[in-house]
Amino acid sequence: MATLPTYTFNPGPAAVYPELRQYLTDAFEEGWLSAPHRGERFTALVRHCLDQARAKLNIPQDYTILFTSSATECWEILAQSLTPRRSFHLYNGAFGQKWFDYARALRPGCTGLRFDINDVPDPATLPFNPEETDLVCLTQNETSTATQLRDSFVLNVFNRLGPALLAIDATSSLGGVQLKFIKADVWYGSVQKCLGLPAGLGLMVLSPRAVARAREIGDKAHYNSINSMVSNMLNHQTTHTPNVLGIYLLSRVLQAREGIKVIAPHLQERAQKLYDYFEQVQPLGLRPLIENPEARSTTVIGLQGPPAVIDEVKRRARDEFGLQLGSGYGDWKTTSLRIANFPAVPDAAFEALVQFFEKVRSEEVVK
Repeated sequence: MATLPTYTFNPGPAAVYPELRQYLTDAFEEGWLSAPHRGERFTALVRHCLDQARAKLNIPQDYTILFTSSATECWEILAQSLTPRRSFHLYNGAFGQKWFDYARALRPGCTGLRFDINDVPDPATLPFNPEETDLVCLTQNETSTATQLRDSFVLNVFNRLGPALLAIDATSSLGGVQLKFIKADVWYGSVQKCLGLPAGLGLMVLSPRAVARAREIGDKAHYNSINSMVSNMLNHQTTHTPNVLGIYLLSRVLQAREGIKVIAPHLQERAQKLYDYFEQVQPLGLRPLIENPEARSTTVIGLQGPPAVIDEVKRRARDEFGLQLGSGYGDWKTTSLRIANFPAVPDAAFEALVQFFEKVRSEEVVK
């Protein structure tokens, strides 16, 4: 059997909190693996989990939190329940593109605009008509390109919405970036990134305006319609048999974690140190994938270089230092690697990462 890496920087499924070993044992011993999902014990768990999510992630009290199986399931839910006509999608990478493609498959009138990974578009020039668009869709942190749209950008889009709603994919930033939830109507993400949990659970956060719009549209034809999900969540239940274990683990992790006001600045500091290092040192010619600092993600750091160098660095990091680096994705699959700067990745891992690149650099100088 292959030796597992000491630390993983995969951007998803990503590193999990080491405390999960004990939480999983607790879940088994406490009977959560066979707990009825309509009983009082489960509804109490959901209440506790939602309370922790609001407190630790700074989610407004009047926003509704729903459970899904994943972030990608939200694409279908949003197209069915909040998009009777069309949505507009702004994207620069594979996951934003997939969201657009899926929405367009269900609603052929959907439109989109792709922008360069080093650009920050002007919200005033985005080509959508607020009166004819149901949903404006942004990927706040694009995992595939290691880019991020800042708060100011989201706010400027929000201010020109008119009757349209704003939906945001925060899959690789939820739990790692201090999101301003009041500046959008829908936020969604999965737990296997910044929340440090195994895959299989997603979260969707809805503004009062989004809940009201769903009622106006009146989608009742789909099993996981927003109306049905919200109605069930009023009783702290779900439309389907839920991932009880995932909800239990999320509840435990959130309770044990520091709040986002503490976590987010720490991740920003770690990210900046890495960006500064690779801009100045550039071992083996590796440099930041995103050249524009205003477009760089704080939770997924991309590096670019020749394919042979990328392969060698990933191999040596794994074999010599026990570090699993994330591969590139989409158009940058062979010419980039990605480093997850998620809360469950300890500072010791980043110290080991820099030590590895310092070793690589010293050997390069000797040659």
